[in-house]
Amino acid sequence: MWAVASLAISILHSALALFRGRQEQAIVELALRQQLAVYAQRHRRPRLSPLDRAFWVALSRFWPRWRSALLVVQPDTVIRWHREGFRRYWRSISVPGPGRPPLSEDTRTLIVRMATENRWRARKIQAELSKLGIHVSLATIS
Repeated sequence: MWAVASLAISILHSALALFRGRQEQAIVELALRQQLAVYAQRHRRPRLSPLDRAFWVALSRFWPRWRSALLVVQPDTVIRWHREGFRRYWRSISVPGPGRPPLSEDTRTLIVRMATENRWRARKIQAELSKLGIHVSLATIS
């Protein structure tokens, strides 16, 4: 009984394929060929490479009926891969940069000493430090 129902469903899917457009049929064929390539590996359980995962994530973004052609993994798995890739992308671009180089303790004490003893402002202290070969920004001195 189960085999007959399975055969009927397969025939129905094949009949529906006759009404697909050329572009959608090409996408379905591409998806099925990719899955065959995964199954052609000589492992009991096919292993998906990062390129295979990227293929399914991209296909899920551009083809609305991608779930119908998916046989290798569960659709929720593809959605999880997409979310992980999105998180990795944003984490990689939000790494803080090197920032301002640290100021040595000697330079800090010299700046404070110049400001208190001479009552100089930041521009004067910056000019005097540059004469000594110490290049510090105005914002750092302020």
